[in-house]
Amino acid sequence: MNIMDFNVKKLAADAGTFLSRAVQFTEEKLGQAEKTELDAHLENLLSKAECTKIWTEKILKQTEVLLQPNPNARIEEFVYEKLDRKAPSRINNPELLGQYMIDAGTEFGPGTAYGNALIKCGETQKRIGTADRELIQTSALNFLTPLRNFIEGDYKTIAKERKLLQNKRLDLDAAKTRLKKAKAAETRASSEQELRITQSEFDRQAEITRLLLEGISSTHAHHLRCLNDFVEAQMTYYAQCYQYMLDLQKQLGRCFPSNYHCNNNQTSVAPIPSASSNVAGSPALTSTSGLVMTSPANLIDLKECSGSRKARVLYDYDAANSSELSLLADEVITVFSVVGMDSDWLMGERGNQKGRVPITYLELLN
Repeated sequence: MNIMDFNVKKLAADAGTFLSRAVQFTEEKLGQAEKTELDAHLENLLSKAECTKIWTEKILKQTEVLLQPNPNARIEEFVYEKLDRKAPSRINNPELLGQYMIDAGTEFGPGTAYGNALIKCGETQKRIGTADRELIQTSALNFLTPLRNFIEGDYKTIAKERKLLQNKRLDLDAAKTRLKKAKAAETRASSEQELRITQSEFDRQAEITRLLLEGISSTHAHHLRCLNDFVEAQMTYYAQCYQYMLDLQKQLGRCFPSNYHCNNNQTSVAPIPSASSNVAGSPALTSTSGLVMTSPANLIDLKECSGSRKARVLYDYDAANSSELSLLADEVITVFSVVGMDSDWLMGERGNQKGRVPITYLELLN
């Protein structure tokens, strides 16, 4: 027998086996043939493996969305991963925002209150961006990769053996059907021999599949350790972000009066001392340029004294009515208190012009 004849016979045998399985499967679906049921333990293991696979895929995909919300970036990373190449490093959103803030602060002037605050905020945003990058890298290594390895490795092996088990089961049931239909003694003997062979192959494949499926419990234990690593990575990230923002809040708090911390009446996370707090003897807050920043203590001193002080204007201000004085950023005016005036306002004077000015727009000078 030459190789060509052997291949032809093998193809014919494979075609016959495929046809036999197809007929058996169709008849089972139509209720015209009996089906060998797997034992309850094996069925439970198969169900557990399928459930593990479904939820692992969902958790994997949603974690990827959490760590990288941009779908285009995720697709790009997937392509590079399949090509076994390292994806190009890109600036993330917090880092980009931080750079914009720093550039804007530099443009407005680091010596101005707004410029200085923008630079500080920008530096903090860039630190958060770095922490975000570290979270993604750690999570990808310790959490996403093990989950992906299960889906693309262990479960694919299980699915392959499960499919073989299904084929062996169809072969077994087809052999049972042929034995039932056999009438001649010679045919029955051949069918019985075939049944013994297919039963043995089915039992062997069922044992192989069972051993693989029992490893799912070990998979759960491994994924539990990976989940713990992911939680620790998140905990580190959020702790870093909280500390960065807390430090930033303290830095900004040194540069603004107490009633300028928030634009609304909601209570902030950190309580801000009111102007009525006991601040007697508190030193003035000095900026990097040597100017004394407006603080609650400075304002109280100014309100209680009858003299006047020089103040630098921080931001442009358009007077709302004739009782107010319009301001231009960086100009220096004279300010003084008036008995009975609202605590948020001072009287400002520029040459022959005079009017009320908001204290939050001022920086008192020595």
